[in-house]
Amino acid sequence: MKILHVSGAKSWGGNEQQLIDIIPELTKLGVENIVFGVKNSLLEKECASKNITFIEAAKDKLNIFSNYRYLKEIVKINQPNLIHLHTSDSLTVFTISDLLFNLEVKAIFSKKGMGTSSTILSKFKYNYKNIGKIICVSEAVKKSFAEIILQKNKTKLEVVYDGINLDRTTVVRFENLKEIFNIPDERLIIGNIANHVKAKDLPTLIKTIDYLVNNIGFKNIHLVQIGEFSTKCTPVIQDLINQFNLKEYVTLAGFQSHALDFLTQFDVYVMSSEREGLPLTIYEAFLKKIPVVSTKAGGIPEAITHDYNGFLSEVSDYKDLALNLKKILEDEAKRKEFAERSYNLFFEKFTAKENARNVFEVYSKQQSEEFD
Repeated sequence: MKILHVSGAKSWGGNEQQLIDIIPELTKLGVENIVFGVKNSLLEKECASKNITFIEAAKDKLNIFSNYRYLKEIVKINQPNLIHLHTSDSLTVFTISDLLFNLEVKAIFSKKGMGTSSTILSKFKYNYKNIGKIICVSEAVKKSFAEIILQKNKTKLEVVYDGINLDRTTVVRFENLKEIFNIPDERLIIGNIANHVKAKDLPTLIKTIDYLVNNIGFKNIHLVQIGEFSTKCTPVIQDLINQFNLKEYVTLAGFQSHALDFLTQFDVYVMSSEREGLPLTIYEAFLKKIPVVSTKAGGIPEAITHDYNGFLSEVSDYKDLALNLKKILEDEAKRKEFAERSYNLFFEKFTAKENARNVFEVYSKQQSEEFD
């Protein structure tokens, strides 16, 4: 089986990591993988380092007319059994290319997030006849996405949880966070890994730290927030840090390569998201035996059961998030209990091997339906 993966990603995030994680496992199942993506992107760099065949899109953007025609050429030359679309713009490119040039191959679309555009164009491409299956990263995503999928197409929706490739979890970076960022040794580290985008609701995270430090006097902490800055969200976060006088308690570390390596230095991992499919960093925390405190955004409650393997708060409830952080940081036995349960759950459901097996099943199901 040959699969052409298409991604319009320029920056690096969970979706791109997931693609890189699954390809080696699909290869073990006999799949030949080719990636069509943006020139000079981090995805191209990662593919090169992993010896994954990468075809550069025309210019530095996927969704342009020249790539509609180019996709037809790529399909004609490589003859994939299926096209796997990993980003919204890749779905647009596939749909337009197929309408214009008749690609003669079905596509699988992976839906990772909770955001769902309801424009006429979006509804058309999500329901496009040659999208054979839509892989949803969680039941929550499936439920949300089903609202704009026509009744006849709802059978196309399949839930497949993402997974972590264990081959990439070997530690590469050994720096001590407390030394790098001059954090006092006695401080407990609250960690978060998230790019500065609206869905991650990092202002709520800063309000959480403010409530801990300035309202209930729980000051023996330090938030290390790792993630790519943005012109829209980062200034808001920085303003809140200044407004609440939290410079002594918060470090914005920016993008860090191999950020996973720092997880073991966190005493607790926290997420303040307002929208989520089901983020990879939660699985990574499970693997590294770091307890998780999070909001109930999207599919997160499918991985975390409140007071069983983590603590959950309502979206935007910074006070409850703060109290849950205090509760877990004051109870070492509970931290170990949550971490152990999450670690076991990880190996049951959230490895790249399991993810690839389930995705391969979707591929096979789609192919068998085509031949029925």
